[in-house]
Amino acid sequence: MFDGLVFAGGGNRCYWQGGFYEAAADRLGLAPKLVVGASAGAFAATYSLLGIGDKVRELVIGSCGTHLKNFDIAAWRRGEPLCPVGPMYRALLDTVIDAAALAKLNTLTDLQYAISRMPRWLSPISGAALGITAYQLEKKILHPVHPTFGRRLGYTSEFVRTRDLSDPEPLREALMASGGVPPFMPVTLVNGRPAFDGGLVDNVPVEPLEAIEAAGGQTLVLLTRVYKRLPVVRGRTYVQPSQPVGVGQFDITNPKGIRAAYELGRKDGTAFAATIRT
Repeated sequence: MFDGLVFAGGGNRCYWQGGFYEAAADRLGLAPKLVVGASAGAFAATYSLLGIGDKVRELVIGSCGTHLKNFDIAAWRRGEPLCPVGPMYRALLDTVIDAAALAKLNTLTDLQYAISRMPRWLSPISGAALGITAYQLEKKILHPVHPTFGRRLGYTSEFVRTRDLSDPEPLREALMASGGVPPFMPVTLVNGRPAFDGGLVDNVPVEPLEAIEAAGGQTLVLLTRVYKRLPVVRGRTYVQPSQPVGVGQFDITNPKGIRAAYELGRKDGTAFAATIRT
């Protein structure tokens, strides 16, 4: 039914996408030729395609809680990362992404991860700060589905194809980079150059869909925010949560919020599939 699928970024809000996909995929017979993800949406796309959402949520919910701090000053003073979410995410990828996972992904679809490159005159930290500030301001003030400030500032997007990778380690690195927003995540190299969160250019990376749509194909875009107005593009369907997803993007202290995001996704995916089938 849908030839292309996009998982937008959104940190923990992307667990809504995992629930949506689980509820809707079989009902709709989803078997897209192309899947694109940005930031945490890239990981949501990966575990959804692999069918390991239950395992991922068990690991994440089991490791998060109020015993943790989103910003750990004491750890930072010891020379450890300021934000524990980065090492936790890397450990999760090491656990669930192996050679068998890469092989399976590449039999299923053309999976692509959006990453951003910064203007060369910016350092990683200053560039990340500028990029995320521009992104947040534009989203809060203008509420666009597809932001433009990043491109205007000179940030560019690239797409990493899993079918171009022969080893799971570059895949894990690409996932880290696609969600790479210092200080929450470490600076990660892709092809020898620093790469950053795909959302710094557009957290809803629809560019690769355009060829499919031009050829008359149908595409589906899974958002993680609630927007007042959605773009109207021939052949493209945007789906958003039925209500705001109430969990912080990088919050590792709120496992109940992560579970609620997933459960809302299940509800919305079921409702969407019923609408399409009627």
